[in-house]
Amino acid sequence: MLSKLAKLRDREIVVKNLVELKRDARGLWWDLTRPAAKPPVFLVGCSRSGTTVTFETIGASTELVNLGFEIPQFWNDLYGPLNNGWHSEAAGAEHARPEHRDAALRFFYRRLGGGRILDKTCINVMRIGYLHALFPEAKFVFIQRDGRDNISSMIDGWRLGRTDGDFHLSQFLGEFPEPVAINHGEYTDWAFFLAPGWQAYNHAPIEEVCAFQWICANQLALDAAAALPPDRWIHLRYEDLFERPVDMFRDVYDRLDLEFTADIEQRCRTLDQRPTSIVKGKPAKAKWKQQNPELIERILDRIAPMQARLGYDNRS
Repeated sequence: MLSKLAKLRDREIVVKNLVELKRDARGLWWDLTRPAAKPPVFLVGCSRSGTTVTFETIGASTELVNLGFEIPQFWNDLYGPLNNGWHSEAAGAEHARPEHRDAALRFFYRRLGGGRILDKTCINVMRIGYLHALFPEAKFVFIQRDGRDNISSMIDGWRLGRTDGDFHLSQFLGEFPEPVAINHGEYTDWAFFLAPGWQAYNHAPIEEVCAFQWICANQLALDAAAALPPDRWIHLRYEDLFERPVDMFRDVYDRLDLEFTADIEQRCRTLDQRPTSIVKGKPAKAKWKQQNPELIERILDRIAPMQARLGYDNRS
């Protein structure tokens, strides 16, 4: 009993309890009033395509609020592998339900209040039609990256994890329904996300797995974008982070109706000096030539059609 009383006086525990009380009060207020919500912004892209540095740059706006981390568990609880027969983490407009919208609005309001939401959760690159059905006024910021660099970075992510954990999915989804032995058994779990058809790659080489993930993520995003009103879709290139960062983000801010301040402009000028803090090193082009050249060479033919669709040339 005395130990429990001591815990109640612990400052860290007191702060956590106060935070939860504040969230509970917000949740109750949302239940009672259903306050109007501003259209959210969803940042999407294949894992390791530059979503983190883009998220941090857009999230620097004081006109947006965000959680600061991804929430695949939340979106999957609404519709995902554990309630769709392990099909995938993708979702289309046909899977959207009014109660999903209510759950999302309450989730964000409880934690962040009534501000305009910026969400970056990489599985949502496969859920654009679903999110558009839930939030017709939402805007999507999509970033693409040269498949050779993107896939090379994904291979590193599978191998190295991240500085604050790892990308593997059993920690969120539990035990997989069938054996996984990717890369001759080196990996017994999937990392990043489950795209439709993932089961066919449970025993594939790692470079083929990552190529499959990259192709699926971009294909699902581009196909869904074709059905959106043009003003809802903002399409970025990772390579422009180095070639024209100020112009790129000034345009993004303008299309999101955000103020592009002097501080934001200065931040954009130094993007190539900012480590992403997720795997290793600063952003750079053509990393694959130093990190995984032999593996990438093996999948060049496989990724060529999507490379062309995205405007890249495998010969350059």
